[in-house]
Amino acid sequence: MDQAQIEVQVLGTLSQISAAEWDACACPEAADGGRPLDPFTTHRFLLALEESGSVGRGTGWQPQYLTAYLDGMLIGAAPMYAKSHSQGEYIFDHSWAHAYENAGGRYYPKLQVAVPFTPATGRRFLVRPGYETIGMSALVQGAVQLSAENQISSLHVTFCTEDEALAGEQMGLMVRSSQQFHWLNQEFTDFEEFLAALSSRKRKNIRKERKQANDFGGQIHTLTGSDLRPEHWDAFWRFYQDTGARKWGAPYLTRQFFNIAQENMPDDMALVLAERNGYPIAGALNFIGRETLYGRYWGCIEHHPCLHFELCYYRAIDFAISQGLARVEAGAQGEHKLARGYLPTRTHSLHWIGDPGFADAVRKYLDAEAHAVGEEIEILTEYGPFRKLNQEEQQ
Repeated sequence: MDQAQIEVQVLGTLSQISAAEWDACACPEAADGGRPLDPFTTHRFLLALEESGSVGRGTGWQPQYLTAYLDGMLIGAAPMYAKSHSQGEYIFDHSWAHAYENAGGRYYPKLQVAVPFTPATGRRFLVRPGYETIGMSALVQGAVQLSAENQISSLHVTFCTEDEALAGEQMGLMVRSSQQFHWLNQEFTDFEEFLAALSSRKRKNIRKERKQANDFGGQIHTLTGSDLRPEHWDAFWRFYQDTGARKWGAPYLTRQFFNIAQENMPDDMALVLAERNGYPIAGALNFIGRETLYGRYWGCIEHHPCLHFELCYYRAIDFAISQGLARVEAGAQGEHKLARGYLPTRTHSLHWIGDPGFADAVRKYLDAEAHAVGEEIEILTEYGPFRKLNQEEQQ
């Protein structure tokens, strides 16, 4: 198929594309009404970010959705943004920006293919089935050409899939490795069966933490779908503001985002809420994919021992087991997750830098970084929480 037939466009708002058209590329597996693999690249999620003012003017995330059309049909799309800073990405390039600007360059604006504020692995080049090769090629070439023609310093594709990383590397992009901690479901039937797979010490520690957490003097509920009500979001907004102020200086999402999410995507969310004397005191928000539960936000207005671990990690495992999900992604960073059953997992991003000399320096850095990440994953996995099988058990 002649790639010259493909027309690549940049759109400033997702409202220019229907949900059916976008989702035919973003989540074709959900065409039968089932869950998408990745809830974050759906039309409803990305549009909620826009309509709530969480991205757009004044946020440093200006939508520049990349689209590829063949004979008038959308065959590929990418959630792309012009960035005036490096906040809310979780693949840190602040040192690159400082080095580039110290050398006299202008690092910002840059282009970012990503889901804002969301360190969750998923497809970033959303291609209609049957057009995988030409669709991704058109989107990558279009993004690089747009960057070069507008003298934009760099293009970044964060938390892409491993397949996209391999394909992007073949197209000339630089690959970067990082790591997160994910919980993997080994077909556990309940939490106790998961505990049985851990070493004795880790198993005892988790039981102790869960007991401490659940002795806080209240109740814990996991709410999703029609069980979610506006007053739950009023409470969670207070928690989220507290966490945002401590971590980022200001919350990334606006209050309006949760109103829109309540209306348009309640089945995509699972809110774990702790209440004491009928009053919400802490909460953890998860998003639900077809195979994965994504832990995203936590906050509290009262501090109780181990409540954070219970709401964010153990209740997430409970939910994943009950729903038959394959994994839990518990967000960025956090080696403390290792002792709680979450194992180190390699994540991927792709990068293009216009200046050849700077690109060469970054490439050398990424090679060394990838080696270090691989070694760290190997070491952490060896010291993981799961019990070592003896020779008889292995046979």
